[in-house]
This record gives sequence, structure tokens and C-alpha cells, in this order.
Amino acid sequence: MLIYSTYTNPALLKLLSESDELAFTELYNRFWKKLFTISYNRLKEKESAEDIVHDVFASLWKNRHQIEIAALENYLATATKYAVLTKIKSFERERRYMSSFATAPVIEMQVESTLHYKRLLEIVKQEVEKLPEKCRLVFNYSRQQGMPVKEIAKELHISPKTVENQLNKALKQIKMAARPFLTLLSLLPLLGML
Repeated sequence: MLIYSTYTNPALLKLLSESDELAFTELYNRFWKKLFTISYNRLKEKESAEDIVHDVFASLWKNRHQIEIAALENYLATATKYAVLTKIKSFERERRYMSSFATAPVIEMQVESTLHYKRLLEIVKQEVEKLPEKCRLVFNYSRQQGMPVKEIAKELHISPKTVENQLNKALKQIKMAARPFLTLLSLLPLLGML
């Protein structure tokens, strides 16, 4: 029986390139804490840090036949730092997107715009039905039942970050479908002035 804990990193990488799952497990056990610490120190969010560590190791496994790594520890640390930067950029985009709704002027609906508003609701309903099952469940729990993210995560046995990602995906799809009507609704008050 092989004792993987005695192997060097290059020896484990060689075994990994041959799809040795126990070698992969040993590498994971050696480095996950360090990668988690790198992620958590920047993000200050446990679930996101765990997701990044998972993604880095999933990428290592997926590319095990192609990659050539000279210094494994440096490679993993660098991959983690890049994943953290990508996540921070994603958080910033989400923050800007959400703040754009908070600062958007509220348009007073006039009687003429009621039909457009009803059509918009139909489009939203149709787009919700087109969502993948898990995404639709998350959206319905959040929007129709008013459940908080952590409660949805517990109900569906997924991480809160996954819930947030599914909500963002649903909102993005709905927004894209409703964009023409949102533009029209914003122009109605101006058209009433003519």
C-alpha cells in the first residue's frame, strides 16, 4: 500500500497526471488550509473562500493531464489569488448593479402605462418559467415567499453564495427580457408631455 503522505509534491503531481485520486486527495489535504486562508483573508467570507478553494482544486483535477507545474505550492497560491481577484471584481459588478436600482428615480405610473406594466409582469412570469429548475426555485423562494438567502440555502441544501449566484442569474435573465419594456415605461412620462 502506498503511503502518500511521504511523497514529494512532484511525485504526487506525476501520480495525479495518471488520474490517481489518492494523490489528488493528499495534495488537497496538504494545501487546502493555506488556500482557504489566502481566500478568506481577502474576502472575509467563509462560503466564498471555500468556493474558491474548491474551484482551484477542481481546475487542477480537470487539467491534470495537460498542466506542467514546477512549484506546486506557488502555482496553487497564484491560482487562488487570481480567483480571489475575479471574485472581488464580480462582487463589485454586483454592488454597482444593485446600487443602480437603489438610485434609479421612481417613475409614477400613469393610467396609460398600466397596460405596459401588465405586459411587463407577463414577460417576467414567462421568463421565470424558462429558468432552470434550481434557479426558478431559488427565485420563487426569494421573491414570492420572501425567504432570506440563508433560509433558502438551508432548504435546498446549497451554500448561501450559490443562492446569491442563482438569484443574480435569474435577475439578469429577467432584466434582459424586460429591457425593451422598461425603456418604454421610462419614456411614457416624457411622451405625456408632448
